[in-house]
Amino acid sequence: MAFFTGGRFRELLKKYGKVAMGVHFSVSAASISGLYVAINNNVDVESLLDKLHMGGVSSKDQVESNPSDEKFVLEDNVNGTSTTVIVEKEKTTRNRTAELAASSGGALALAVLCNKALFPIRVPITVALTPPIARFLARRKIIKSGI
Repeated sequence: MAFFTGGRFRELLKKYGKVAMGVHFSVSAASISGLYVAINNNVDVESLLDKLHMGGVSSKDQVESNPSDEKFVLEDNVNGTSTTVIVEKEKTTRNRTAELAASSGGALALAVLCNKALFPIRVPITVALTPPIARFLARRKIIKSGI
């Protein structure tokens, strides 16, 4: 992966210049937009990053544990007979993405951070898209055809 993020990307910038930067910024903008929409719609980005082996806030599923809310007792006293029912509350997994989006400045900040984590995925996309886009722009005479 270092091959894509290091030398090849620099060669691309030297050869295509402004076109490569435009493609890279466009891919980044599309990535941030998609992540922002996903985070606003409560998609668990942490589990998606774990599936891509990119890591997240934590590698384990964290379970909400509040000892006072785990059990509660219902008592009923009708006609001298007493009925007691102990009900256990179901443990739920925490959506860390939603918590972080709400607590650390919103979904946009979290989308930008996830975008930074996805840099190794964005660079090969930029490397693959830049030459065809440069040829297209050269055919349309939008840029010089010295490519």
